[in-house]
Amino acid sequence: MEDLWKGIPTLLVILAGLAASGSSYQILEGPKNATVLEGSEARFNCTVSPGWKLIMWALNNTVVLSLTPKEPIITNERFTSASYEVDGNFISEMIIHDVKLRDAGHIKCSLQNSDQDGSAFLSVQVMGELFIPSGNLEVTEDEPCNVTCLAVGWVPLPDIVWEINVPVSHSSYSSYPEPDNPQSAMSILSLTPKGNGTLTCVANAKGLQAHMSAAVNLTMAEPSLGHLNESSLPTWAIILLAVSFSLLLILIIILIIIFCCCCVSREDNKESSYQSEIRKSANMKAKTESMETKTSGNDNYGYSSDEPRTSKETSALPPQYYELNVPKQLSPRQPPPETTGSEAAPTPRPHVSFMMASPKK
Repeated sequence: MEDLWKGIPTLLVILAGLAASGSSYQILEGPKNATVLEGSEARFNCTVSPGWKLIMWALNNTVVLSLTPKEPIITNERFTSASYEVDGNFISEMIIHDVKLRDAGHIKCSLQNSDQDGSAFLSVQVMGELFIPSGNLEVTEDEPCNVTCLAVGWVPLPDIVWEINVPVSHSSYSSYPEPDNPQSAMSILSLTPKGNGTLTCVANAKGLQAHMSAAVNLTMAEPSLGHLNESSLPTWAIILLAVSFSLLLILIIILIIIFCCCCVSREDNKESSYQSEIRKSANMKAKTESMETKTSGNDNYGYSSDEPRTSKETSALPPQYYELNVPKQLSPRQPPPETTGSEAAPTPRPHVSFMMASPKK
């Protein structure tokens, strides 16, 4: 029994030796999380106790770099290594060159024939473009205006702020992602300038000391002649101007209508006078033809009807007088009188008068 108790300390010493020999192959400190920009370098460190035989680095469960105590085993030129010794411990550093967006994921450092490993996470950000579409601005003093800044192709979207080097009476801005493009953001600055200056849009990458900026110059435009600044007018003056313009427009429309009516009336009057003149000419021509018809032919103005006339017919027709000059007829047997040296006086003709109520053929 005593021999058994004497053998226990010896067994404990052997177990302690085995534990000490196993601890020489352990990872003392694994890599840490890192966030880098696309196209830059990413570095991860793994501290291992002495006695290791093989160190393996994996990206998203794929071994990309291996190290032996003699030399590294490089399978991809973008993944290289560096080695350090601190306080007797070995530090292995993996360097990822020209980081791609697809490199984002889990990084793991492990030892051969060991269940221990150290892991970290790699985040990759993309800085896209930043610009102000309007370019340099020319605005009116004390008149509100908006300035837009666009961040396109950023992963993740940046934080956008404004640096205002312009005297203003009011300024505010708001930023939000574009609904049609998840990798783009927009920021709108609203301000009321009072002088010239510079506006700068700044986009900060999240989690990194990296930023991008875009600036434009803001200048005051000189007011044009006849420019009326409505903001300087009181409300009653604006209402009065609006009513005056409305009344003036109505008056112009009424004058145009009256002018058109007068033109139409003049045309109608000209047409009616022209038609009346035509009618008069036609009537005069008809009367002339009637008179010529009545006077043409052999009319017997000495005929008098024996039929008694009624009082109505007599009163209706006024008496007419006709004078006939009947030439004095010479006897066929008598020769015409001889004329002397002086021309003989004209022979008087007898004058006959008739009173007739109405001539009859």
